[in-house]
Amino acid sequence: MIIGITGPIASGKTAIVDLLVQKEFSYFKLSEEVRDEAKSLGIPIERKALQDLGNAMREKFGNSYWAERIVKKIEPGKNCVIDGIRNAGEVDAFRKLKDFILIGVSAPVEKRLQWILTRNKDSDPKTLEEIKAIDARDRGVGEDAHGQQTEKCFSMAEVFISNEGTFEELMRKASETIEGLKC
Repeated sequence: MIIGITGPIASGKTAIVDLLVQKEFSYFKLSEEVRDEAKSLGIPIERKALQDLGNAMREKFGNSYWAERIVKKIEPGKNCVIDGIRNAGEVDAFRKLKDFILIGVSAPVEKRLQWILTRNKDSDPKTLEEIKAIDARDRGVGEDAHGQQTEKCFSMAEVFISNEGTFEELMRKASETIEGLKC
């Protein structure tokens, strides 16, 4: 089984990934591919710079560029989870793989801000206005076809998990969803 995860910042994607890793899924993260490329080019590891690099490489090599890098690393016959799908071309590339399923994760913006403030990462937004600005770009507002398109990716998902409650409720929903996928 190959599970892709998409959704906005701090919606619970990492918690679901962690659950799958505990179930011995291999883990791939598209943004790690972008980070690796940024390091090799001497580009700062900052959200906007990484997004700009990701967009530029998709524009130059095609919207499936980052996904194709991951596809080369997937071990045949092994379960894996792929986090951070942000462009429809990436979804299309992964859909060529047998047993690929895309999960869209959502959560109310106010809850996401609470969780962001609790996790307290330096690179995270600190206000509702900042998170809304990040959300707008991530969703695709003002982006070209090779840019950030999480809203479009979310609409392409086969399965949706709404994260509106506690961590335990998210884990229960995610576990039930994953078990349902095995049928």
